[in-house]
Amino acid sequence: MLTLASKLKKDDGGKTGRASGASDSTHRVSIRDRLLTKEVAELEANLPSTCKASFPDENKLHHFQLSVSPDEGYYQSGKFQFEIDVPEAYNMVPPKVRCLTRIWHPNITENGEICLSLLREHSIDGTGWAPTRTLKDVVWGLNSLFTDLLNFDDPLNIDAAEHHLRDKEDFRNKVQDYIKHYAR
Repeated sequence: MLTLASKLKKDDGGKTGRASGASDSTHRVSIRDRLLTKEVAELEANLPSTCKASFPDENKLHHFQLSVSPDEGYYQSGKFQFEIDVPEAYNMVPPKVRCLTRIWHPNITENGEICLSLLREHSIDGTGWAPTRTLKDVVWGLNSLFTDLLNFDDPLNIDAAEHHLRDKEDFRNKVQDYIKHYAR
């Protein structure tokens, strides 16, 4: 991460010596990357205690993984991995997020699709993505899917939600079985 930030500073310093109107495409840094440099620093300073972000390539802040280890509720003791890809059109469009850990959850399918309103580009209720949102909002939203945003009334995984309504104890047992097999 320091590498990209250093590159941005170096590129900004090099612009002063160029003639007006001259550009060198090898030194261009996208708006997305400029935003991410600031947002990643803020994110790392404000991560929930149950989350850990990792950047496989320090020069690609637009692709990273998030690990969520809930400390309460049904999913306590599990470790859930998410892959976050930030498109070039960010912050006009939301990041693409996928759960890499198989999970029994009403708002996450077993294939990793996620139902979280702030990840929707267009939302009827007005809670979807807006250019004022940041990666911090996404991370806190994902973390909250395991606590206060756990939503059985508007599920993506209907089978999991119906299972919870039918038999809460059996639902808890199935969640724990998934954690034991997939989320350690």
